[in-house]
Amino acid sequence: MADLDDIKEGKDFGLDIPADRQGFFLKGAANHDWGMKNRLSRIFNPTSGRTVMLAFDHGYFQGPATGLERMDLNILPLVPYCDVLMCTRGALRSTIPPSVTKPVALRCSGGNSILSELSNETVAVDIEDAIRLGACAMAAQVYIGSEYEHKSISNVIKLIDTGTRYGIPTLAVTGVGKDMVRDARYFGLATRIAAELGAQYVKTYFVEEGFEKVAAGCPVPLVIAGGKKLPEREALEMAWKAIDQGAAGVDMGRNIFQSDAPVAMIQAVGKVVHEVERPEKAHQMYLDLKAQGV
Repeated sequence: MADLDDIKEGKDFGLDIPADRQGFFLKGAANHDWGMKNRLSRIFNPTSGRTVMLAFDHGYFQGPATGLERMDLNILPLVPYCDVLMCTRGALRSTIPPSVTKPVALRCSGGNSILSELSNETVAVDIEDAIRLGACAMAAQVYIGSEYEHKSISNVIKLIDTGTRYGIPTLAVTGVGKDMVRDARYFGLATRIAAELGAQYVKTYFVEEGFEKVAAGCPVPLVIAGGKKLPEREALEMAWKAIDQGAAGVDMGRNIFQSDAPVAMIQAVGKVVHEVERPEKAHQMYLDLKAQGV
């Protein structure tokens, strides 16, 4: 084991050499069994290899955030245009019609609120309920460097172990506290730890400097969080840069459901993610759809 004072930052990420997918379209997934691969193939489009996840799980610690006051009114119109629903089991059962066939990434961590320490979470969904709901993935935060780092890692390990037993992927979500530095070195550390623990894919944040190294250094697919609400043009630019630098998709919430035209915005995001459309053209598409009242 290397001494802490002897750890050197990685240099050779082989950015010009694609990852060996060994016959399966997602990196790091070739050696999973059939059920795991099937669920991953529903999450990630096998043609593009990427995904647009619609995140509306914010209420599990934020309450009725702007744009999520009425999920039945604000989220349901967006469902046809996303690849995956990222939500809690409460929202799924109370809001999403069972006739909807979109795959679900089920929020399985919880136990805190914005009024308390965010990293102090627990596993909040039993594996049997995840199976009962037909979840295609189980998601939990992992807070590297936080007060409750070990507890959050233990939560993800539990989901990985039980998910692997039943062929359900685990999505490890790199959470950041208010005092943590959001840079490539931190996200490179957090995403690599999550992947080495066995997470089948990882959600992280895009950073302007060094994101291509974060993506290259993570041996499983990365999806980026949308983060705080940005102007639509900037959000599309962020998505394009992330895809261009190695991300396998986005998990956007506020930059879609808080948009002036959410249905237009999610279609523009999909154009960027699946077709690698330039942000300026995707933004014009957004403006055209908005003008049509979409």
